[in-house]
Amino acid sequence: MSQLSGRWKVGLLLALTTAILWGILPIALKGVMETLDPITTTFFRFALAAVLLTPYFLKPKRVIGRTNLNSRLRSPRLFLQLLAAGLLLIGNYAMYISGLQKTTAEAAQLMIQVAPMLLLLSGIWLFGERLSRLQWLGVAGFATGLGLFFYPHFHGVFIAPTDYGAGIVMIFIAAVMWTGYAILQKSLLIAFSSQETMLVFYWLGALAFLPFSDFSALPQLTNLQWALLAFCGLNTLIAYGSFAEALVHIEASKVSAILALPPLVTMAGAHLIPIEGLVVEPITLLTLLGAALVVSGSMTTALTKPATQ
Repeated sequence: MSQLSGRWKVGLLLALTTAILWGILPIALKGVMETLDPITTTFFRFALAAVLLTPYFLKPKRVIGRTNLNSRLRSPRLFLQLLAAGLLLIGNYAMYISGLQKTTAEAAQLMIQVAPMLLLLSGIWLFGERLSRLQWLGVAGFATGLGLFFYPHFHGVFIAPTDYGAGIVMIFIAAVMWTGYAILQKSLLIAFSSQETMLVFYWLGALAFLPFSDFSALPQLTNLQWALLAFCGLNTLIAYGSFAEALVHIEASKVSAILALPPLVTMAGAHLIPIEGLVVEPITLLTLLGAALVVSGSMTTALTKPATQ
């Protein structure tokens, strides 16, 4: 296992950068989707990230690395794992943005926090891991927080589904897909670097969404929406890059704890950033308490040491 650099301030800043970028992302996406449909928006996210990352692999010094990559892709097992992970990530993006279109930025960001919690719980089933009592308390707090936040929409989610309820279900499915992707990605990183896998996923996503994209609305985008679209594309590269670099400087548990903050960033940003047509969740004691419990529950499970075997 590689040693941490010890530059904890740098690691903290990088992790906070990721949290802020991920927190603002759904707000920016909602602003773009006032004019552009979800599929076309997602195509631009994948395409821009792919185009910006590709030159890194075209440098002369990476010729050996590219040759190596080609030989690894000839392995049927690795190829199928890479393809499955890519398809799950594409499904995650598609379901998330489709759900976001039907809900609010705050609701989407809070529900997608289910993904890292499911990943943590999957360790119990897949790897025989055990959670401590404090971690289980964090899981309970997380679930209670979700229940409190979405309680006003309970009827529209479970009894007589509305667009909002359908959106919440879509984002939950997106979280499940991300969990599957993350499990596969964990094993893929034994054979590939994170940059190699993401380059494959970005191009795969761009090609998958291209046939279903509609570019006729592009001339109708305002200057602000073009800027938001560019931000959405850059967000993935910068946020994931900052996340990976943060792990070099501070412990993964601390990074995970900081990455529980995006729902609070989204709630603050949705009410402070003036974007035309942006619908926000009403701020009540119940929604605030629910969001706080989700964040604190995530932090507790991330920072607490697991139970000994």
